[in-house]
Amino acid sequence: MAHPLLFEINARHWVSELSRAHGKPIDLASIPDRELDALAAIGITHLWLMGVWPTGPRSKAEALRHPDLRNAYSEAVPDWKESDVLGSPYAIAQLHVSPLLGGDSALASLRSRLAHREIRLLLDFIPNHLGLDHPWVQSDPLLFVGSHAPFPDSFPVSLPNRTRFLAHGKDPYFPGWTDTVQLDYRRAQTRRAMTELLRAISKKCDGVRCDMAMLVLSEVFEKTWAHVPCEDPCGEAGEFWREAIASIKKEEPHFLFLAEAYWGLEGRLCELGFDYAYDKHLYDLLLHDRPWEVQPHLLRMGPENQRRAHFLENHDEPRVANALGIAKHRAAAALILGLPGMRFLHDGQLQGLHRFARVQLARRATEPANSAVEELYGKLLPAFAKSGVGKGEALLLTPVRAWDYNPTAQCICTVLWQDPQNEDHFELLVVNLAPHRAQCRVVLPLPPAETSPNSSTWLLSDRLGHERWQRDSHELTTAGLFLDVEPHAAQLFSCTRL
Repeated sequence: MAHPLLFEINARHWVSELSRAHGKPIDLASIPDRELDALAAIGITHLWLMGVWPTGPRSKAEALRHPDLRNAYSEAVPDWKESDVLGSPYAIAQLHVSPLLGGDSALASLRSRLAHREIRLLLDFIPNHLGLDHPWVQSDPLLFVGSHAPFPDSFPVSLPNRTRFLAHGKDPYFPGWTDTVQLDYRRAQTRRAMTELLRAISKKCDGVRCDMAMLVLSEVFEKTWAHVPCEDPCGEAGEFWREAIASIKKEEPHFLFLAEAYWGLEGRLCELGFDYAYDKHLYDLLLHDRPWEVQPHLLRMGPENQRRAHFLENHDEPRVANALGIAKHRAAAALILGLPGMRFLHDGQLQGLHRFARVQLARRATEPANSAVEELYGKLLPAFAKSGVGKGEALLLTPVRAWDYNPTAQCICTVLWQDPQNEDHFELLVVNLAPHRAQCRVVLPLPPAETSPNSSTWLLSDRLGHERWQRDSHELTTAGLFLDVEPHAAQLFSCTRL
């Protein structure tokens, strides 16, 4: 399996900032080459262009009406105006790229330019709900959770000769999103319609990030909407993701599916066909400073780490620069970049921006970059891009105590990256997540000495520092490599057989 390096960028904010910087309108077709070259230079393999779908006037009005949102806009952009509010791109009105971004043709042009740089394009697929302005609300109201009588989180829709009450989209733990309408996955008709919508998106990109993917799992959906029974025969309920993903991959075998997932349902979604799912638990451990729990979590996951997306921030989460000091940030970032699976970065993360960017707004606040964070990523990303990390096969190793009564080995995470075509070279990532020195030994699964009779010595050179060691193969494969790691330190060793 590949190990993508994903970069998320808000399409609305991107074109807005570039237009201001260049003093002329910029759309997706006219993104400057240097912007795309910069992504390729740091090893980005996939660009998630978030928020390309338009929001209609009713959903936009809800985004303006909500007092909590208005307060949030003031926190994000103190000088915001009502004209800045476009509405949530997750309350989509239609499946065409927003005219503000240049439309479908501009997206196609950008996709082609990305492909020349070997960068694949991901877009949003929102399975749970649509915007209030979507034409299906009038043309096919039975696709949505509804009733002839009002119920919590519902709103009236005037139809020929009747009024029907439809549900706002929601997850089971929060009130409904009042700019959306909830699709009804108990209906085979809805599942077919959404599969066709997904198929249409698949013609525009190379993969999708699926918003709140766990909400349409049959067991979750049934519990969430049990209080609003299907009024008409709905047919036998099926598992949407299994059917839809198989249908798309039959036509596009390499089309990528990324699930936003919580509640411990990541594995279930991967079983149904997702290539990757969020590792929110790892995020929580890193952001809430629980260094002793990270290594056990990763080792317990084992090969499943290859099916997870590892991140420190995204458009839903607070800025990591607010949550972690520079030393903790550096260690956490090195770990995220060095794990198997999908490595996931967010626009503004590399500059250490502090303000949360609201997806409903056409722009984000202008703020200076954090030079320490820029330096952090300025060293990490080129080093990882030049290494074998993300290529070949990855193995999480189990550090053991360097001596009795020293438990600090549990604070160290180690990942070995091996090129199957070259047994004489590998990469070794070492990260100490603790605020104190930590020691361990790590037994390396090197090829038997007899398969490489020319030498039994390895040279270990740290790509992130200046350490260079020579170690004997027998020691590395028996007693193990001894590591004594500074607080919150990260090392990426290029290991070559001499």
